[in-house]
Order: sequence, then structure tokens, then C-alpha cells
Amino acid sequence: MGEQKKRLQEFLDKIRRDLDRTIEFWSKYSLDKEHGGYFICLANDGHVYDETKYTWLESRQVWMYARLYNELERFKTPEILATAEHGAQFLLMHMKRKDTGKCYLSLNREGLPVKEQRTIYSECFYLMAMSELHRATGNQQYRDEAIDMMKQILHWVLVDDSGLGRKKLAGNMPADTLAVPMMLLCLIEQLTTMDPDLASSYADTEQWCLSQVTKHVQRDGSVILENVSPDGKELPGCQGRLTVPGHAIEAGWFLLQRAQKLKDPTLKSLAIDKFILTSFNRGWDTKYGGLFYFLDVDGESPVQLEWDMKLWWPHNEAMIALLMAYIERRDADLLEKFSTVFNYCYSHFVDEKNGEWYGYLNRQGDVTHSFKGGPWKGCFHVPRCLMLCEQMLCSLINENR
Repeated sequence: MGEQKKRLQEFLDKIRRDLDRTIEFWSKYSLDKEHGGYFICLANDGHVYDETKYTWLESRQVWMYARLYNELERFKTPEILATAEHGAQFLLMHMKRKDTGKCYLSLNREGLPVKEQRTIYSECFYLMAMSELHRATGNQQYRDEAIDMMKQILHWVLVDDSGLGRKKLAGNMPADTLAVPMMLLCLIEQLTTMDPDLASSYADTEQWCLSQVTKHVQRDGSVILENVSPDGKELPGCQGRLTVPGHAIEAGWFLLQRAQKLKDPTLKSLAIDKFILTSFNRGWDTKYGGLFYFLDVDGESPVQLEWDMKLWWPHNEAMIALLMAYIERRDADLLEKFSTVFNYCYSHFVDEKNGEWYGYLNRQGDVTHSFKGGPWKGCFHVPRCLMLCEQMLCSLINENR
């Protein structure tokens, strides 16, 4: 027991230092003090190489600061809260269209719209930002924005998606993607964290999400497919054979989180055995280490050109999921898998000198893109992973005292 506690403490010490270093990086370089919001596109050393503001990441950064303020004592400072509100005010002014309720995908530095996306995800991250900031401040406007946006998202998903602007072409094959129900589960978790009394309001939606996610368990439980038909069947072609290990693992810890709250042993087993372990075992590169980005479950060459790259976020999700699963089961193999991912990350992604993580490696583990923030990478996956792992490790260490 002493050796294991020492090992957990070593994980914790490294993760805690890394979280502090990561938040210091974003706080030092990303704030746009002239026009509001955050600079997202930060180079290795923190300088801004593009002023475009990507709203997924603007919103996620607001959420991250607010969640740190709410959850970890050393981040409960006026400066952290002010930084979160700095981003939120920019979003309130510029992100959402007043005529349709749609949120823009990207803005220029001053907040003028650049691009709009025909999906629900910009709106989802806007909701997360507002609801977490309501937890921190009690400001009613943030709560109202979050709840109103949830109504709009549920309308698009469950009632009528024409407001998203998608054209339904004759040859298009109807498909359900894993991303939608798992994202809604995340939003339900977020809103009920903001206000537990909202749980009953979303109980039916939660059950719908769980049934939708379960459809992606295919081939007698041996694969998690990213896309399935609306009636839960495997689709033909590349789209149907696609599995995204990091995404399935992330869905796994979302499911495990819900299963723990629902005290549902069957859902716990589904989350750990199918979504987390099956996806990890399939996705881990036994030759070079790291998780593949995309895979074809029949072993065909994936059509995604970046299929064999090692990206930061699947490894963040794996760290969270494996540690959460270990806490649930206390299976030493799960802790070993966590250690394997941890060691890969800290020998390949982490920049201990400048702070933050590199995001993109080739299959062999060499850095291909040196920036720390870009159109799809910002202040979210890395610090969220580190924060959650710190909390779980503290819990494990403290229970043995």
C-alpha cells in the first residue's frame, strides 16, 4: 500500500505542477485586453500568430476558468473569475445571432462574424460557459442564457433541425453520430451541476441519450462505431466502419459519470468494458505507443489522411477515463493503463519549459505542429484533464490516510 500511495502522489505532483503551468500560459498570453475575449492561436512561446477567435474555444476557456474557480481552492481568486467574465462578456456581445439563436463558429478580433456551422456544438459550448459562470457568480443572466440555449438545442435535436441550415439531399444516407447524444449527456451533467433541481426536467432526455449512445456498440460489443443508422444498424462503406478511439473513450467516462450518479451497475459495465477498454485496446499503437486518431474496424486503410496521428485530446480523455474506471473497480490493470498513457503524454506532448502541451504528433511521436493553440486546440482538454485527474488522485490518496 505504501508503494502504491507513493506512486499516486508522484502522479499528483506532476499533474498539479502541469495544471498550474498550463493555466499560467493561457492567462499570460491569451487575453485580448483591447477587444475582449481570448486569443486562441498561440505559438509555442505564447505569441499570437493569428487573431481569429474560434468560439468553441472561447467558450471552453470561459468554462475552464469558471470550473477551476468553482472546484479548486488555489484557483478561487478574483483574477481567475475576472478572466472568465472577460471572455463571457465578449461571447454575450458577439457570439449569438439575435435573429436565429445560432452561434457563430469563428469571429474576427473585434467580434465580427467569420463563419457559421450547421451543427449544435458552438451552442453547446456557449451553454457550458454560461452555466458554469452562473455557478461562480450567481448572475441570473448567465443562468437564463444557459437554460434558453438548452431549449433551443433540444428543439434542433429532437423536434426540427431545419434551423441548422442543413440541406437534405436525395442521395444522402441518414446517420446518427455518437457526438450528439454524448454531448447532450455532457450538457445535462453541466446544467444539473449548476442546479440539481433541474434533473427532473431532463430525465426523459437523459434516457433518450443513453439509448442513442448504446446503439453505437456494434458487432457483439467488440467495436464502438462513430456512425450508425437511425434504427441502430451498421452503415455500409467507410462511414459505417469508422471508429474514433478517443471519442469513444470520452463517451465512456461521460457514461460512467452518469452511471455512478444513477447507481446503475449495468451502465457502469457498459461504460468501462465496451466504451473505455475496448476502444483503448483497439486504439493503442503497440508499435510506437499512443492512440490512433481514426481507425477502420475492418482493417481497411482509413480515408482520413491524419488517421495515424497522435493528438493530444484522445490521450487527455484516456487519462480521465482510465483513472475514473480504476476508482470504480480498483483493478490494477486499469491503473497500469493509466500509467502507460501518462508516461506517453509526459514524454511526448508536455512542454515543461514553455507550458501547455503540443497537440499534434506523427505516428512515431514527433511533433508536427509546434503551436499550443489553434482552430481546434485551446484552453480546455489539457487543463480539464489535469483538473479532473488531480481531484481523483487527491481522493484516492486521502482515503488511505
